[in-house]
Amino acid sequence: MPSVAGILVAGTSSDAGKSLIVAGLCRAWARQGVDVAPFKAQNMSNNSMVCPDGSEIGRAQYLQAVAAGVEPSSLLNPVLLKPGTDRRAFIVLRGRPGGTLEAGEYVGGRTALAEAAFAAYHELSERHEVIVVEGAGSPAEINLRAGDYVNFGLARRFGLPVVLVGDIDRGGVLASVFGHWAIVDEADRATLAGYLINKFRGDQAVLEPGLTELTARTGLRCFGVMPWLDRVWLDSEDALAFATWPRLPGRAGTLRVAAIRFPRISNATDLDALAAEPGLDVFATASPGDVESADLVVLPGSRSTLADLEWLRRLGLADALAARARAGRPILGICGGYQMLTDAIDDPIESSRGTEPGLGLLPARVRFGPQKVLGRPSGTWRGLPVAGYEIHHGVVEATGGEPFLDGVRQGATWGTIWHGAFENDDFRRAWLTEVAASVGSSWEPVPGQPGFAARRERMLDSLADALTDHVDTAALLDLARG
Repeated sequence: MPSVAGILVAGTSSDAGKSLIVAGLCRAWARQGVDVAPFKAQNMSNNSMVCPDGSEIGRAQYLQAVAAGVEPSSLLNPVLLKPGTDRRAFIVLRGRPGGTLEAGEYVGGRTALAEAAFAAYHELSERHEVIVVEGAGSPAEINLRAGDYVNFGLARRFGLPVVLVGDIDRGGVLASVFGHWAIVDEADRATLAGYLINKFRGDQAVLEPGLTELTARTGLRCFGVMPWLDRVWLDSEDALAFATWPRLPGRAGTLRVAAIRFPRISNATDLDALAAEPGLDVFATASPGDVESADLVVLPGSRSTLADLEWLRRLGLADALAARARAGRPILGICGGYQMLTDAIDDPIESSRGTEPGLGLLPARVRFGPQKVLGRPSGTWRGLPVAGYEIHHGVVEATGGEPFLDGVRQGATWGTIWHGAFENDDFRRAWLTEVAASVGSSWEPVPGQPGFAARRERMLDSLADALTDHVDTAALLDLARG
């Protein structure tokens, strides 16, 4: 197939930074007037977003669309795999539920998914001048090469040059880049155009001899060395993003927010807006002691609600939550976390476990249905406008309490089915002010601070600035254009 204008950014490891590098390239080139769009053939992540057309895509591709200034749609991420267990993933195909993929089917059972991804890329390439493609995992996983349509499989299908991103903060980056070049076959190796080093701290002069030798041995060009950027962390697709939440100083006091780290956490990006608020110390935990001592505890979404509820009970977290509720200390459940707080959960779909008791902290019942609910609801709270998005099979029926964003509040325990609600600045700050007052905290919003969307824009601009300063983005654009 003839080549189209595009480039594939692959990572030498998970969380190497390829998602953000793609976002940064999209923003940098869009600022130059280039008609650019992001693409990821297959994403494996439980962090997702509902697009304006009602389709579901990976959260990272949504961020990349914002960076490029294009409307998010399923064209940008035609295949999304949402892990439900260690051996099963739920398929989202062109933004809609597409069945399941078992571990034994991963190599050979993806032909239809590959064709859908290729068709989406072809359609996208006809609409835009340049496509910046994000690979998945590591392109050197030769055990998966036969069915690959995300890394070298996609690159060779459409004649795309491949650039490797290596995370030097993990150590061993020179060997990792060399190993990727060495282990793949000659045809795949021929698509490799170069590499860039990410997350560097220190004196680059110390690194240069290693880069010179690496280029001499492989023939791969080094396109640049990206410095460590401590404020680039929003909208990650990886659970490892928990470790990157900052602690921004506030004007008066600190509000400690404990986020339960479920094994199958989903849409952890709901915590980003809280972590971006000055004076909030947001941290992930599985400790009953943290649940008892924090000012606010958040139960985020889960891709396996009953399994994660069982985990809560096994670790003693359920008892700690019950004690908090009795003491009138704030608890917030979002989507799956909200479902766990209810009286009962009937799940013949996600886990096939039937009806089991919830934590009994909110007056409601949950029934899982075969149809996934995808939507972008809006409403008000205390007269403030709030908008969010919905991704769930479990339908919650409240039997009492006070309505709260299509959810319910009872005492100091709050539950909502909406994701993204806390990205609404006025609502978030008003709600947090009420929570702070209820626990006797002196925290209050800092006047004049940028909102969440503005922080995201600043992050994208700072990322694009860093790429422009430290990476040869002009050479990469020439490479993409062939």
